Amino acid sequence: MPYTGDVAPGGPPDVRELDDLAITKLSVGPMENNAYLLRCRATGDQVLIDAANEAPRLLELVGGGGLSAVVTTHQHMDHWVALEEVVATTGARSLVHALDAEGLPIPSEPLAEGDTVRVGDCALEVIHIVGHTPGSIALLYRDPAGVPHLFTGDSLFPGGVGNTDKDPQRFASLIDDVEHKLFDRLPDETWFYPGHGKDSTLGAERPGVPEWRARGW
Repeated sequence: MPYTGDVAPGGPPDVRELDDLAITKLSVGPMENNAYLLRCRATGDQVLIDAANEAPRLLELVGGGGLSAVVTTHQHMDHWVALEEVVATTGARSLVHALDAEGLPIPSEPLAEGDTVRVGDCALEVIHIVGHTPGSIALLYRDPAGVPHLFTGDSLFPGGVGNTDKDPQRFASLIDDVEHKLFDRLPDETWFYPGHGKDSTLGAERPGVPEWRARGW
């Protein structure tokens, strides 16, 4: 079956096989968080983006291949409920932006803008997106054989940016970073994977950016 990105709580994962990287998307927990398991097809190395909830299901997804790291996109609790158990079971490193590290339940290695997270032979670029939280990040994989793939946490969704609690300064920061660091840098074909709900492409969302800015959320 072709990848659609449509997953449901308690339902099966959806798998996308790129030439060098396999992306598995799973919906977990009462807030229907997306967790993404990335596997280098050459080395078998695996990295999990957001150990959000339901540790047993995430560990089943990891299987016997081991887990080298868990990257947390931001400090909100619904994105790390399963983090402690997954790390304790697998021995994976816990990675998060330095500004959100204090919000996590375990000590974690700090990330910063421009850092690289390795998934075997594949590389993810860390992009710091300020506004939803101080240390929110997106992770960019530039597929040598295809379109870019972008994991946006709760900073970008189909239809708008993430919640900023109606704070004008936080919203201004978030919409600026999303527009300049994502839309201005990356092509329309870029496929993005948010922290909740369905995927989209930058091209599908680009026409709405001025409206998002004007409405203030």
